[in-house]
Formats: sequence, structure tokens, C-alpha cells
Amino acid sequence: MRPHSNIALALMIKCLATTILTMIVSAESPQPPFSCDPSSPTPPYPFCNASLPISNRAHDVVSRLTLDEKVLQLVNGAPGIPRLGISAYEWWSEALHGISRHGKGVRFNGTITASTQFPQVILTAASFDSHLWYRIGQAIGREARAMFNAGQARGLTFWAPNINVLRDPRWGRAQETPGEDPLVIGGYSVSYVRGIQGDNFEGGKIDPNSDHLQASGCCKHFVANDLDNWKTANRYNFDANVSLNSEVFSCIIELYGSGFDGIYMQITQQDLADTYLPPFKQCVQQGKASGIMCAYNRVNGVPNCADYNLLTNTARKAWKFQGYIASDCDAVAIMHDVQGYSKLPEDAVASVLKAGMDVNCGSYLKKYTKSAIGTKKLTEADIDRALINLFTIRMRLGLFNGNPKTGIYGNFGPDTVCSKEHQNLALEAARNGIVLLKNSNNLLPLAQTKTNSIAVIGPNANTTQTLLGNYEGVACKNITILQALQNYVKTTHYHPGCVDSVNCTSVAIDEVVSIAKSVDYVVTVMGLDQTQEREKLDRLDLGLPGKQSALVSAVARSAKNPILLVLLCGGPVDVSFAKEDPKIGGILWAGYPGEAGGTALAEIIFGDHNPEGRLPVTWYPREFANVAMTDMRMRPDPSSGYPGRTYRFYNGKPVFEFGYELGYSNHTYKFISSTQNKISLGLNQESGSRYMLVSGIGEDLCEKSEFRVVVGVENDGRESNHTVLLFVRLDYEDQNGHFIKQLVGFQRVSLGGREKGEVEFVVKPCEHFSRANEDGLMVMGEGSHFLLVGDQEFPIDVVL
Repeated sequence: MRPHSNIALALMIKCLATTILTMIVSAESPQPPFSCDPSSPTPPYPFCNASLPISNRAHDVVSRLTLDEKVLQLVNGAPGIPRLGISAYEWWSEALHGISRHGKGVRFNGTITASTQFPQVILTAASFDSHLWYRIGQAIGREARAMFNAGQARGLTFWAPNINVLRDPRWGRAQETPGEDPLVIGGYSVSYVRGIQGDNFEGGKIDPNSDHLQASGCCKHFVANDLDNWKTANRYNFDANVSLNSEVFSCIIELYGSGFDGIYMQITQQDLADTYLPPFKQCVQQGKASGIMCAYNRVNGVPNCADYNLLTNTARKAWKFQGYIASDCDAVAIMHDVQGYSKLPEDAVASVLKAGMDVNCGSYLKKYTKSAIGTKKLTEADIDRALINLFTIRMRLGLFNGNPKTGIYGNFGPDTVCSKEHQNLALEAARNGIVLLKNSNNLLPLAQTKTNSIAVIGPNANTTQTLLGNYEGVACKNITILQALQNYVKTTHYHPGCVDSVNCTSVAIDEVVSIAKSVDYVVTVMGLDQTQEREKLDRLDLGLPGKQSALVSAVARSAKNPILLVLLCGGPVDVSFAKEDPKIGGILWAGYPGEAGGTALAEIIFGDHNPEGRLPVTWYPREFANVAMTDMRMRPDPSSGYPGRTYRFYNGKPVFEFGYELGYSNHTYKFISSTQNKISLGLNQESGSRYMLVSGIGEDLCEKSEFRVVVGVENDGRESNHTVLLFVRLDYEDQNGHFIKQLVGFQRVSLGGREKGEVEFVVKPCEHFSRANEDGLMVMGEGSHFLLVGDQEFPIDVVL
């Protein structure tokens, strides 16, 4: 071989070795996507200058794009722009109760293979603990940054929280929401968003003009999106746009029955004002969310994503929203393809961009934006407006400052994810959310020293997947309820009971009864899973599926001692049969309690933890399924027999009421002090007028009317971490369908055994005593108001 051939071979081997080494290193430590790499040969554009205001930088980058490049940036999978050193970006990631495997922005096949899976939101909300909600959001934000720094995320915009009011118990996405009360939902949204975005608990740390966003939270689905797929109505074709008076409504009910599913009742301005909109307003104004997602459905004829009044006048102008607005996935296409709202695809594109939407989850804007400009339905300035919002968010996330691993969140790495701190937090959240619904003759807690054998029966007893609910990721640890109980009782017998999982069309009665007879205690683990309730799947019935109830009753009749029923479900179920059966001694609702849910349940069952959750939603009787799910009215209509919705307006008898809870100790309350029991606003209203617009009272007078209330709490048993709920009730009639009662606030207090404590509430009459009139304007009435806590009342007289 010639000398120069040897040299060439050596160089080739060296080059190959270097390439392999580079591949190995990059595989071990992939880089996160970012723009403005200092080592890049591209010129130092102004948009890369971190010392300039973000607004200037965003305008600069948009000014440098061609029309074709602009159009491609309007969809969730935004490609890179190599000539400007701009990286690709994926807007669609999910983090409802932990970093999720759903969406397109995150993968679990690198250094990080799992993430902390907290309880599904409905159970976390049951803790009524704002600081816990904040800590969960904070942990999720840190894990999001860690995955991004590890090169396993292509974006930092996470489409959570879901803050739609849980209007109907059959909604398949009930599990995703913080429940039915606008105050609780709004409070949850504020805490979660502040946590995930890197703000402090009180808010105010994150400047909207800075590049210090940890991750981006998104308030969804804006607005009145709480129906997925019920009979002939689904979230794509649903439009609450037909206003029927009570006489016409009664006639239809008489002809078709109360289950008639063709009734699409109009969303009134009244219900928008005091139910549907308040959580979003809080999420934007107090949480400072950097994202909003507009929903599929139409509100009174107009698709949410094409509603200028909603997106621009309300969110951006009235609420001062500073962020980006994303469509729900394929919502723009649906406007044309399903709803027929837009005659042409270009009309759909033009309507959403002119309304104030910024990015399309889907490909519709990529396909039709340029032709919309060509047909003069849209201008390039309309696109620029959206792009400035989008690049602003990416810059606020620090993704145009060079490698983010050298930034303020660069210290979050693989050891941040599934940390011991986060796993302990997941356990704490499950413990504090689980609700004890029945405990006859103090069946619970079971005494570990006196329990020699147990049977664990039911389709949800030996599964980890059901514990996670939907929008789940890959859990750090997996332990079933069965395994957790086996850690307490050595002799544990198991049987699924239902032959075909929770569907339970067939049951092994003889086998299960035989097991039940042979043990000291029986724990039945029943309920729902994602085959019964989920996105795109609403329920038609409020009972337990199939033969689950019959199975539980058969076990109860056969067991030596009263049995325990554990329910895994997001939406409520009617378990009146169990509530009334003396052989069923205890009922625990555990929602979908996350990766630590099995451990938390076992701790509660055997008394290592006192159950502390309260129901965040009314549990309706089975007959409520006769009410049309498409009827959007919150207030009852006596003339048609419509019962109203949620504890604020429902006039029927619930199975369990909002806020219901039991524990291993009882708590009594007493109003200790209040700065006043009469509010005189001195407005000199005209004779006969008992109402005043809150806007007419004015901010100064509203602030001056605020007062503090101290409530004493006494614990008669073991130590507890107890939630106190304060409500207000009106003692006068009006023509505006006022609420039955309304939550004023919630506070948690830690008490030792037989200890007394105090909690303080700030009552804001203009907020807490007001309700919407038929025009959607908040009004305050003159007359007696009563603050309620437990069975105690405190009167407040309002004089206008």
C-alpha cells in the first residue's frame, strides 16, 4: 500500500471515530432546542440581544420573516428558520397533573423515562388547599424545565389547567377539572399557573416583560366547554344558540320527555357572568397565565376561536391578557368542515386571526393562510399581530438567549424529575384529597393488629393505570391498591370480581362470596376508568357500570363484618344503595389518585392518616341523567321542572353535597369575632330599589366595605389538617335567580388531638354577596345575608 493511501486511511478512521464519539456524546447529553446560538455564524440580530425589551425583539424577528416563513409559524409544530438561527418549536405539550405522554412536545425515551404523576385534578381540588395546588404546579414546572434541558422536550408551553366549570356530572372530562365552584376553580388556576410559570405563591415575581418564565401555563377551554359526546351532541357540533321560553320548553318536554337531546339552551349573559367566565378572569388577572386555549364549541352561534368579543374585547382589553391564544386541536378546520360557520377554509382562517387567535393546533392555517391573503380576506398585518405574540412567549421563556442550560433554570436536570420531594408531594396530595363518605359505627380505620385477613375485590384493585386518569404520563413508581394493602395485612386474598373489568357485564359471584366469608374484612374497589369517562366520551348514566352494585351488595351480605367500598372515578356516581346498606360500613372516594394513590388509600384505611378531603362537586341522584346535558342553564326553572345545576342552584336532593366530608375526628365551629354585622354603603338608593350595580358602588367603597371574620374550630379527636368552608346565603327573594348559597372562602387549619384553633376570612361584599342579573351585570342586594360555617350562622345586614 502506498504511503499516501495509509495517510488517507488513517484520516478516514480518525474522522469516523470522531463522528461516532460525537454521536455517543450527543446521545448521552442532547441539547435543548434554542435560538440565537452565540457560536452560530449568523449575524448578531437585534432579536438576539437580551438587553433589549422583549417587545422590540419580537417585532424585529417578525420583520425579518418572509410570508412563507410567517405562515409556517402559525401552527403548533413551527419549523426552524436556519438562515436566522431560529430553532423549531412545538407548542403542544400537556401537563394536567404531571408531565404527560400526550401532546407532541415531550418524549420519555431518553435519560428521563418517567415523571411524577400527581392525582387527577378533581381529587387534588378536594384538598381545598391553595398552597398544595401551587406546589404541584411548581413541581410540574421544574420537571418540565428538566426535560427540556435534557433535550426531551421541544417546547415549554403546556396546555393546562383545564378550568371549565363542572356543570354536568356526566361529562367525560369531569376528572380534569377542579370541580363545580367558580371560586375554587379560579383559585386552583391561579395557584397552578403561578407554580408552573415560576412565580411565587402570592404572585408578582414574574414580570410579563421579562425572560424569566419557567414554563408557560394555559387556561383552557375558553369558554363553556363542558360537553364531549352525549347522544347526538358533541363538542364539535355543539352550539347553545336556541333560546326557548318556559312555555315552549314545557311543551317539548311533554312531547319528548325530559331526556330529549335536541334541546340546545342558550347560555345567558347571567350564567356567563357568574359561572362560566370568572375562573378564566382569575386565571388571567391573578394567575398571569401566558396562554389561553379557545374551545371547539360555539357560544350562542359564534365559535369561540372566532369570537372577537371573547378573545380581544374580553381577554385582551378588559382583562389585560398578555400572552398567546391557541386553538383547541383542529378547531379552525371544524368551523368549516363540521359547523358550517365558514363558507370557505380561507374564511375560517381569516375569522380566527382577526378575532385574536394566534396559533392553530393542527395544519389548517398552514394550508390556507396564504390563499386567505391572496383573496384579501386577511392582511399580512393580521399575521404579524399573531406572530409577535408567539415570539414574545418564546422569548419570555428565555429561548432566544442562547443555550437555556446556562440560564436561570439551567440547574434543573434529570435528578429533578421523580425526585423524592416530588414523590412525597404526590403522596401528600392523594392523602389530602381522598374523601370519606360513610363510616358507620366507626368501621374505619381498621386496626392492623386485629386484622388477620382481608379480601380485596374489584376490577380497580390491582391496576396502576386506572389510578392515573387521563392526560397521564409515565409514573415514577407503580403500586396498586392491592399491593399497598398487602403491606399491612399478610393474609390478603384478591379477586377482580368482574370478569370484564369495570364494564362488569359478568361477575364471579360464587367465587367472590366464598372469599368474603373466609376473611375478617373485605375491601371492594369499584368505580370507573377511561373506558367509561374520558375526553370524547360522556356518560349516559350516573350509576356504577354493569353489575358492580350487585357484586358489592352480594359481598356485603356474605361478609362477617360490614365491608368497605372504595370508588375510583372522576365524575360522581350514585351509590345510594351503598349509602343506605348497613352491611356496607364505609365508603371512600379516591378520584384517580395518581402514582401514590394506592399507598395513600392503605394509610387511610389502616389509620396512619386521617382523611381530609371534601367533595368539590355535587353527587346527584341517578334521575339527574334525565336532564338534557345540552341544557346550559345554571338556574332552575320550576315551570318546566328543570332542577338547576351545582350546589349554588340545584334544587333537588343530592346523594352527597358539595363540600361533604367525614374524618376520624369531628370538628365544631363558632363565629368568634367580626368587625361588623351591618354594611351601610350610604348610596341613598331611590325608594323601592333594593339593588345596586357593583360597578356603581365603585372600587373605593367596595374596598371599604371589606371585613374580617374569625372562626373558631375545635377538634374532638385525633390530629387533623382540616378544611373550613365559609358560605353566604341570602335571606330575600329576587327576580334574578339568586344562588341558594355561595362559597366565600376556604382555609385549612392543622389541629392536634382535641385541640382548638382559629381561621380568618376576609369577606368582600361586592364580590361575595353579589350575583349577576339577567344582563350579565353584577348586582348587590339590600337585605339580610348569612355567613355559614357548618351549622353556624352569622347575620350581616346590607343597607344600600
